[in-house]
Amino acid sequence: MSDDITSYDNDLMSGIAAFESKDFTRAMRLLSPLADEGNAEALYRMAIMFQTGLGRVKNEEYAFDAMQKSADKKHAYARHSLAIMYLYGECVEKDELKAIEWFKLATEQGLPGSMMTLGMIYENGQGVEKNEVEARRWYKMAEEIEAT
Repeated sequence: MSDDITSYDNDLMSGIAAFESKDFTRAMRLLSPLADEGNAEALYRMAIMFQTGLGRVKNEEYAFDAMQKSADKKHAYARHSLAIMYLYGECVEKDELKAIEWFKLATEQGLPGSMMTLGMIYENGQGVEKNEVEARRWYKMAEEIEAT
C-alpha cells in the first residue's frame, strides 16, 4: 500500500512540475488519472488546462465541472477560479452573486486576491449595491495578509 501512495504522490508532484514547466501534454497524462480519482489539486490543474486549451482542445464543460469538484473539496485556488468563472461568465452562465459566495469561501482560506476582488466588486457595485465601506474593509484585509 505504501508503494501505491508513493507512486500516487510522485505522479502528483511530477504532474504539477510538468504543468509549471508548461509541459502540458505530460501534465495531462500524469494528472488526468488523479483527477478521475477526485484529487483536488489534479482537478484544479486539469480545469485550467481544459479552460484555456493548454495541451489540448478547450472543453469548457469539463473545465467548469473539474473546477467545481476541486472547489467543493475546499481547494482555495479552485474556489477563487470558480468565482472568476461566475463573475465573468467563463465556462458557466454569469452569476455575480455566486461569484461573491465563492470569493468569500476563498477568503476564509486566506487568499488576498479574493479579498482584493471582493473589494473591487463592492467598490464598483458588481452584483451588489456599491459600498465603499465594505470595499475598504476587503482591501484592508488583503493588505494585512500580504504584509505578513
